[in-house]
Amino acid sequence: MSLADVLNSELPIVQAPMAGVQGSELAAAVCDAGGLGSLPCATLGPDGIRAELTRITTLTNGPYNVNFFCHTAPPPDAERDKAWRLRLRPYYEELGLDPDARPSGPTRSPFDADAADVLDEFRPPVVSFHFGLPSVELLARVKAWGSTVLASATTIDEARWLHDGGADVIIAQGLEAGGHRGMFLTDDLTTQVSTLTLVPQVVAAVDVPVIASGGIADARAVAAALALGAEGVQVGTAYLRCPEATTSPVHRAALASEDSRHTALTNVFSGRPARGLVNRAMRELGAMRDDVPAFPLASAAVAPLRAAAEAQGRGDFSWMWAGQNTSGCREVGAGEITRDLAAGLP
Repeated sequence: MSLADVLNSELPIVQAPMAGVQGSELAAAVCDAGGLGSLPCATLGPDGIRAELTRITTLTNGPYNVNFFCHTAPPPDAERDKAWRLRLRPYYEELGLDPDARPSGPTRSPFDADAADVLDEFRPPVVSFHFGLPSVELLARVKAWGSTVLASATTIDEARWLHDGGADVIIAQGLEAGGHRGMFLTDDLTTQVSTLTLVPQVVAAVDVPVIASGGIADARAVAAALALGAEGVQVGTAYLRCPEATTSPVHRAALASEDSRHTALTNVFSGRPARGLVNRAMRELGAMRDDVPAFPLASAAVAPLRAAAEAQGRGDFSWMWAGQNTSGCREVGAGEITRDLAAGLP
């Protein structure tokens, strides 16, 4: 059975879920073009998940994917948070902000029973997970709906763990990929390898379909991923400038500039390694630090700086996730991006 048959989609092309820069509109556009559109749900509460799922099922009749994180929520650490805010204080003062303010906003939550209760109303065709898999009980609920389960691996050990844990399809996330690394068995960044290296090893290690992710921006890269043994691809960065995406103006402008050629892994925005466009915060604070609050708590202190700078048209403190290959990121519809990628399929 081909991957497209497993996903029940026309094309083995998955649009990567990208929290903060998309909603159901982008996912539905990809679905209508024959790919598998993905809806990121990690920053949505139950009401938000229900609203987006209602919207996507109204917009498209195609199969779609809903994506969740599986991290362990960390306990609050007042001392670490205080030290982090002290480090950021000069930026608060520069922007005329109160460094002691505690603004509320969306956070990233792991998949739980409340989310599963909402999904039970829709029984989505595909459910994908980042940072591992949910509990045995929650995964059993997902499987009971008949949903196909995708999960991200960044190493051979993670791929085997996911396979043994019940994943139906493994997403092999190479080091080139934008956004958060899906690593969950280790926090050692030296274990992270390129898509070219990772994909054939994962294909050899598991007996379920493998999707290649990372650095795939055009039809040639799709063909290369399939030549490595992958049965499909997951693409995110190429969709960031589509009109259906909610990418911010400063992020869009950076993607269209020479700045898009310089990305790096950083934990200063969320507390966990993620690849994004290098900006002032990453240069001055250092892309990777040992003193940031645990994921996802670090973002609370940076969010006001981001909002204030973006109001001035600057992305100095913005997390502008993007992969190493931004060459396919164009200001055209998501359907056109999907069809262009499909030209690399046999």
